[in-house]
Amino acid sequence: MSPLTRPARSAVLAAAALLAASALTACEDGGRKTGAEGAASAAAPSPSPTALPAAVTGQQPSWKGCAAPSVAQGGGEAPGAGWECASLKVPLDYAQPAGETLDLALIRKKATDPGKRIGSLVYNFGGPGGSGVKTLPLAAAEDYKKLNTVYDLVSFDPRGVGDSAGVRCVDDRTMDELSASADSVGSRKRFTEGCKQNSGKILPHVGTANAARDLDVMRHVLGEQKLHYFGISYGTELGGVYAHLFPANVGRTVFDAVVDPTQDSVQQNLGQIKGFQTALEHAMQYCVKKYAANCPTGPNAAAGTERINAMLDKLEKKPVPGKGGRKLTADQAESGIIAALYSEESWDPLVQGIAEVQLQGTGEILLYLADLMGGRDEQGRYDTSTGAQAAISCADDSARITAEQAAALIPEFRKASPVFGDVTAEELTAGCQDWPVKGERDKPEVSAPGAAPILVIGNTGDPATPVEGARRMADALGKGVGINLTVQGEGHGTYGVNSCATKTVDAFLIEGAVPADGGTCT
Repeated sequence: MSPLTRPARSAVLAAAALLAASALTACEDGGRKTGAEGAASAAAPSPSPTALPAAVTGQQPSWKGCAAPSVAQGGGEAPGAGWECASLKVPLDYAQPAGETLDLALIRKKATDPGKRIGSLVYNFGGPGGSGVKTLPLAAAEDYKKLNTVYDLVSFDPRGVGDSAGVRCVDDRTMDELSASADSVGSRKRFTEGCKQNSGKILPHVGTANAARDLDVMRHVLGEQKLHYFGISYGTELGGVYAHLFPANVGRTVFDAVVDPTQDSVQQNLGQIKGFQTALEHAMQYCVKKYAANCPTGPNAAAGTERINAMLDKLEKKPVPGKGGRKLTADQAESGIIAALYSEESWDPLVQGIAEVQLQGTGEILLYLADLMGGRDEQGRYDTSTGAQAAISCADDSARITAEQAAALIPEFRKASPVFGDVTAEELTAGCQDWPVKGERDKPEVSAPGAAPILVIGNTGDPATPVEGARRMADALGKGVGINLTVQGEGHGTYGVNSCATKTVDAFLIEGAVPADGGTCT
């Protein structure tokens, strides 16, 4: 399970469109201003990252039309007119800045109203391990048109991701075997060994602190005095680390769906499964309201939890047929359920997937959703997200959980989530235990005294990054820096979903209007 990986909302909805007809036919009833520093940033000289060679700081990316995303990035169609791609050289090892470099893949769409251009707005959509080069055009088509009038929209594949020296561990056939295996510890050992053999050179250098240093090189090369930044999910942790390392370079910055920087990895996993259990219960309540007696999870959340656990127990003993000769296992069904809980717009595919298993004895929908979670396309090809997430997480996190420690946590995790608790606690041991690189720290340092205000948004119904983390991030950034906004809604992320939050973000990024700390959107 990789709870911080967010499937694109459009991808989950595509699963619904492709598969909705197959399962439920038998079930359905008929404030302040930041000033003009942003607008002036393109004209002002940009401070150069210290101690880096001119070959890095003096480079000028060669922008040209974008090809279709590579398999490593997740595949798909070319983004079309207006989108430009380039590469950026950064030091492989910042301790040896004049040494070997690696190329980061970039994408941008220039501001559509050049006369009102503020600068570049750089996005990281989370993971860790997601390709920004693939994701930004998909998201911009839905959500970011207004911001694009005054900003060049920019994103990138972070180091170790996609076309930026993406971490490759095992081949596609082996990935299929490992994802279907019930032996999570044994599978992780095979996977880790593959990472060492195939990507060992990059593994020591993919941590979040290095990605933050890459952001500052990017800011300088883009010609910006300040980094204007929009971080989502893990992207908020990356943004917080950047703010700590380069507080004077922070521009207009938004964190949405916020990682709690005060928790270690065990606490984060515990908080997440509580969030996913709550989201599942909300989804089951929705199911009863919409489908009444035909709801496959029963009349209430308690009954639904029992039915889902019974379904998973049966799948543990006997997987059901999926598509293309594959079978849906219990672990894959659980991943499919989690993928559908990131947005209430995907609750219908979740209901349909559960109904398909129960009524038809097949698992195409949940397997499709599990594939989205694992970065597998319909041709059986995997992107680099699974390897990158493991590599970045283990380079960051110093915890190495033993089997005995994980076993002791099972009761607490089971209490937090009767559906997800046991397997999540067991998988803590499979996490970074045998990883070849030591983790840097137990929690990220995000204090940023003197930085410009950062808008920090939490959603009360967020399953992956619980709302409490946003307040804690705002506090950890420092007084006058973290500006907390709480949204009362469902899902992982608020921009483009909640109109109040979207208007607040637009006013902040476009006009420099800083809302009062502690505000609420309904």
